[in-house]
Amino acid sequence: MSKIIFSGPESSGKTTLSSYVSQKYFLPIAKEYAREYLLEINRPYNQNDLLFIAKKQLQNEQKKIILDTDLITIKIWSEYKYGICDNWIIEQIKRQKKDNRTYILCKPDFVWQPDPLREHPNSRDDIFKIYQSELEKLGHKYYISLGNKKKRKIEIKNIISDILNL
Repeated sequence: MSKIIFSGPESSGKTTLSSYVSQKYFLPIAKEYAREYLLEINRPYNQNDLLFIAKKQLQNEQKKIILDTDLITIKIWSEYKYGICDNWIIEQIKRQKKDNRTYILCKPDFVWQPDPLREHPNSRDDIFKIYQSELEKLGHKYYISLGNKKKRKIEIKNIISDILNL
């Protein structure tokens, strides 16, 4: 079965939409491991933490259909913040190109929601373009989710029906 990945910059609706789809269609979800990890370490993270996060994220994705982010997010974040990404992460992303993966790219077209783990309130549009470019470069099928919460939920029902052939 296809994996459905919610992707995009900070504060773009990934967690809200992925949780909604998981509950509505009774599909198992892999939550964003980075959030859990960063809340536990009680210190500023560094680039080495990203590899650990990536390995746990990949492990958590096994036997899940809905993903609230994936390794592409970690790659983009690493390159955006540190200018480089660990080769292990890049190799795993290349391997996933053969998988049946569909992305819901969440556009940050609503007001920023502050959160202690979020870092770039003024760069969301630029980061969105990086996500879109990365998905196109990798050749993954993707849909763009935009608009207010109500519009997104209506739109997402049609997208999920299309992906799951409902």
